[in-house]
Amino acid sequence: MEKIKITFLGTSDSIPTKLRNHSAILLSYKNENILIDCGEGTQRQFKSIDLSPTKLTRILITHWHGDHTFGLPGLLQTLAMQEYNKTLKIYGPKGTKHYINLLKEFVNITIPLEVHEIENKVFIDNPEFYIETKSMVHSSPSNAYSFVIKDKRRLEKSKLKKFKLPNSPILKSLQEGKDIIYNNKKIKSSQVSYVEKGKKVTVILDTKLNQNAISLAKDSDLLITESSFSIEDKDQAEKFKHLTTADAATIAKKAKAKHLILTHISQRYEHNLSQMEKEAKKIFKSVSLAKDFQTITI
Repeated sequence: MEKIKITFLGTSDSIPTKLRNHSAILLSYKNENILIDCGEGTQRQFKSIDLSPTKLTRILITHWHGDHTFGLPGLLQTLAMQEYNKTLKIYGPKGTKHYINLLKEFVNITIPLEVHEIENKVFIDNPEFYIETKSMVHSSPSNAYSFVIKDKRRLEKSKLKKFKLPNSPILKSLQEGKDIIYNNKKIKSSQVSYVEKGKKVTVILDTKLNQNAISLAKDSDLLITESSFSIEDKDQAEKFKHLTTADAATIAKKAKAKHLILTHISQRYEHNLSQMEKEAKKIFKSVSLAKDFQTITI
């Protein structure tokens, strides 16, 4: 199975630092290059690690706060100047069409855009993967997203040979999990195939703790969540509708995720990142903190 590659282009919260740019995450799988949020300076982050934004296929907006979207005008203009030759598909919560129309009023956007407002549904579904969104709880409409590679049934050549099965349409039936009759003998799909488990990556940014987050993250191989506040500042997190380290770890634990990466890190904790990690690990063991330009492959 081909791997999913995650590239962290920006891991700060509302104020960037010397080490962390505004929020942006690139998810790559085969011909798909999906940008999740586009904070200020994102296109420069692409340049810093020699990635081309012209390969983008989709942009997923979690919400329309500036630290997650102020990079969009410059990125769209750059794509036009670099003769981007596809239709760029943009997805986001309620209000996305309004904000894109506002952008068009003061930025000359010449590339074709396809804009969708989505909530609480699977909005991309093809034979290989699907993308699902659920609404979060923040100070503006907010989405979280899961990218899921579907389970795939694989035929085992040695077992096909054992049953002396020819290379014919009957193999397709077996790969679809259907039993067949061959030479007056029933052959079960399970006798000649196995199921290769898919992969799931979930990205949850600005929100307070809520059941939708746990539901969306269920059984994720990789869960990426914001962690704007230490548990010591939980009152501030509640006030501004953000997650603490403990909230992020609770989502991971209840969702039975395999690994948790914390992002959207505030400058107030930059001097004590190990403490943020320790707080989360008290609840969920497999935790790490994201860094700009870090890549993860699953």
